[in-house]
Amino acid sequence: MVEPINALLDKSRSGAGLCADDAYRVGAEAPLHDLMSCAEAMTLEGHGRRIGYSPKVFIPLTRLCRNHCGYCTFATSPKKIDGPYLSPEEVLAIARDGARAGCHEALFTLGERPEQRYPQAQAALDAMGYQDTFAYVAAMARLVFRETGLLPHINPGTMSSEEMRPLRQVAASLGIMLESTADRLHERGGPHWRCPDKRPRARLATLRHAGELSVAITSGILIGIGETRVERIDALLALRELHREYGHIQELIIQNFRAKPGTRMAEAPEPDIDDQAWTIAMSRLIFGAEMSIQAPPNLRPAELEQLVRAGINDWGGISPVTLDHVNPEAAWPQIDTLALESARFGRQLLQRLPLIPAYVRRLEQWVVPDIAKAVRRAADARGFARTDNWYAGSREATEADATLLPGGTSEDRTPSPEIAQLLERACAGEALNEGEIVQLFMVDGSDLRAVIHAADTLRRVTVGENVTYTRNCNINYTNICQYRCGFCAFAKGSTAANLRGPAYRLDAARVAERAGEAWSRGATEVCMQGGIHPHYDGNTYLALAAAVKEAVPHMHVHAFSPLEVFHGAETLGLELTEYLQRLYQAGLRSLPGTAAEILDDEVRATLCPDKLNTEQWLEVMRSAHQAGIRSTATMMFGHVERPEHWARHLLRIRALQGETGGFTEFVPLPYVHMESPIWLKGQARSGPTLREAVLVHAVSRLALHPLLTNIQTSWVKMGRKGAALCLEAGANDLGGTLMYESITRAAGGSNGQSLDDSDLVAITRAVNRPLLQRNTFYQPVDDSMADEAWAGPDRISLDDITPSSLSSSTSAIHDISMLQQ
Repeated sequence: MVEPINALLDKSRSGAGLCADDAYRVGAEAPLHDLMSCAEAMTLEGHGRRIGYSPKVFIPLTRLCRNHCGYCTFATSPKKIDGPYLSPEEVLAIARDGARAGCHEALFTLGERPEQRYPQAQAALDAMGYQDTFAYVAAMARLVFRETGLLPHINPGTMSSEEMRPLRQVAASLGIMLESTADRLHERGGPHWRCPDKRPRARLATLRHAGELSVAITSGILIGIGETRVERIDALLALRELHREYGHIQELIIQNFRAKPGTRMAEAPEPDIDDQAWTIAMSRLIFGAEMSIQAPPNLRPAELEQLVRAGINDWGGISPVTLDHVNPEAAWPQIDTLALESARFGRQLLQRLPLIPAYVRRLEQWVVPDIAKAVRRAADARGFARTDNWYAGSREATEADATLLPGGTSEDRTPSPEIAQLLERACAGEALNEGEIVQLFMVDGSDLRAVIHAADTLRRVTVGENVTYTRNCNINYTNICQYRCGFCAFAKGSTAANLRGPAYRLDAARVAERAGEAWSRGATEVCMQGGIHPHYDGNTYLALAAAVKEAVPHMHVHAFSPLEVFHGAETLGLELTEYLQRLYQAGLRSLPGTAAEILDDEVRATLCPDKLNTEQWLEVMRSAHQAGIRSTATMMFGHVERPEHWARHLLRIRALQGETGGFTEFVPLPYVHMESPIWLKGQARSGPTLREAVLVHAVSRLALHPLLTNIQTSWVKMGRKGAALCLEAGANDLGGTLMYESITRAAGGSNGQSLDDSDLVAITRAVNRPLLQRNTFYQPVDDSMADEAWAGPDRISLDDITPSSLSSSTSAIHDISMLQQ
C-alpha cells in the first residue's frame, strides 16, 4: 500500500529518514506549506531557537580560474588584476583587519587550478617558490593562523587526497559546493560548459576524499542554474550517501543563483523565494533534524523569514570588513539588524566558529592538535563562539555584562512557550529530566533573561532577601598530592617548585595555630583541605580535626573532601561509615563538596581518571549524611564537559538530597584555567563564559528546588561584580571570607585571598540586599555561636513544605505565568 504524503512527512519528522523514492514523492506531491511546517519543526527539534553565523574575513587569494562558469563574476583574467595572487603582506593585512573586527574565521576563496590555464599564475608561483596553488594557500593559511589566530576555512575546489592532506594540517574546515549532479549542465552553452572541475564525478570524489581523511567539510547546491527539482533531490541524496558513510559534511548551503551582467547567464531567470524555500525544506527532510543548513542572507534581504520557516538554522559567513567576493553586488546585512530580524522570527542569533557546534564537540576526529587547541579556547560549552572577555578568577565583569539580567519590561524577558512551561514546572517543585535541564542551559536572549528572572524570583520567595555569608578560615595544609588531576595547578610532587611556589606541608600544630588566629578574627568555621600526600593515612585527618577542636573548642570543623575521606578509610582498612564516625568523634561536623568536579564518569575519565568515580563520591556523601555529618555540594564547570553533563550532575545531587537531606548548599565553581595543566596542553576550554557562569547558578536554583534551597556564588571565582550578577540570578549566599585561600590563586586566579565585611557589603549593596552573617548550617550567628550537631537525615518532600512556603511557590509560579502575558 502506498503511504499517504502526511505519513511520509511524519516519518521524516520522527527521524526515520526518507528513502530515495519517498523523497521524490514528497518533493512532487507535498504542498509547500506542509513541507515548510515539517521542516521548521525538525529544525527546532535539532537546533532549538538558535540561529548561527560565522563572523569572518574573506581573503580572495586568487581570482584566476581554469573554469568558465556561465554565472561567475569572481573569476577574471590576468590583465584585469594587479597580480595573479595576493602577496603574503596583502593576505595578512586583510586578516588583521578581520581579527581587529572580532572575526573568528579566515575564509580563503580562490579560483580552481589557475596555473593550468594561465602562464602568469605558474610564473608567480615559481617566483614565490610554490609548486601549485594548493601549496600557496596552505602556506597562507598557516601564516594567518600563526600571526592573527584566525581559524582558516579553505575553498580550493576539487582536490585529490594528496592535495587535500596538507590543507587538513592548516585548516579548521574545508569547503566545496557540489552545486549539481546534472551532467547535462555541462553541454555546450550550459552553465558548466568548459568547466572540468564542475563535473559531478570530480566534486563527489573530492567530498569522498574529505571523508576518508576525516576533514569536516561544507558543501551544498546552487539552485536556479537550469537544473530541475528532481535533479536537486538527486544532488541532495548523493551528498547524504557520502555523509552517511563518513559523517563529515558539517553543513549544507542552499544558495540561490543571481544573474549578473557580463556573464553568459545575465538574462537567465532567478529562482523565486518559494523555489528556494522548497529546496531548503527538502534538504531538511532528507538530512534530518541535526544537519546544519544555511542560506546566505545577503541574497534574500527582504525574504529572510521564509528562509527560517523553511528550515535553515544558520546564516553562514558574514564579514564586517570585506564584501562577498562571489556576489559583490549583495551587501552583507548589519549584524545588529540581522539579530533583530532573527528575533522577530523567534530565533536568537549566535556567533559560531568555522566548525559548527556538533563538530566542535568532537575536535579530535576532525582537526589537528594545534587547530583543536585554538578552537577549544574560542568555544563555549555549547560549541558556539565565546563572545565575552571575562574569565573566572581573573577578570571582573563589565557594565556591558549587565545585559545578562532581565530587562526593565516584561517583553525583554518573555520566554518561548517551551521554556515558559519548563519554568512553571520547576518553580512548582517538579523534577525536570536531563533533556529539559539541558534546554534551560542552552537559552539565550529573552529566554535567558526569563530563566534568570525566574530563578531570582524563586530565590526571593524561598529564602528571602538576605544575602548570607560565613566568617571562615581556609587552610590548605599541603599541596603535595599523589594524584594528577588534569585541572589542578595547586597539587605538586614532593620536590616540585614550579608554578605558584614550592611544595609544602603544615603539621597539625600549625593548622591549629591558624585556626586559633582565625577564631580571634571572628571566624566560626575552619575549612581544611589538601592534596593526598603519599605519607598521609586516615590518622592524619583524625589528628587534624582533633587538633583544631582542642585549640578552639567552638570552631566548626568543615573539612576533608570525599577523596580524602575515601583515602583515609582505605588506608586504615575501615568501612566508610566507621571511619566517618571516627571523624565525627574527632570533631568533624561537615564535609566540603569538592572532588565532585563533574559527577559523570565520561568527563572524569578525561579530567581526573585516577580519582574517585561518580558513585564513590556519592557513596561518601551518603555515608557522611547517615553518620550525622552534613556537607556542601559543588560542581566545577567550564573545562571539557558539556551542558548535558551539568544536567546529570544536578540530577544526581537532587536525588541524593531527596534521599538524605544532608546537603546544606550547592556551589557552582567556574573553572579557573590560566595555570591549569589540561588547559596549557590545549585540551580544555578557557573556563566558562560569563553567560554560562551566571546561567549555571540560575538553573541550579530551578533544578534543585525545593530540595536544596541555598545556592552559593564563589566571589573568588566570579569576582565581586560577577558575584553580584549571580545574586540576581538565584544565588543567596556569598560563601566564606576564606582568609588563607590558595587553590584558586594557584590556578592563576587574582581575586584575592580574603574579603572583609565592608567588601561583602559593597557586593550586596550593588543588588540592594541586606547582608547576614551565618554559621555553617545557615543559622544566624547571633542565635548560636556554638558548633551545633546535625541530628541526621531530614529529607524534604513536597509534603513537607509549610503553608507559607507553598504560598511563596505559588507566587513564583504566578510570576512565571505573567511572563507569558
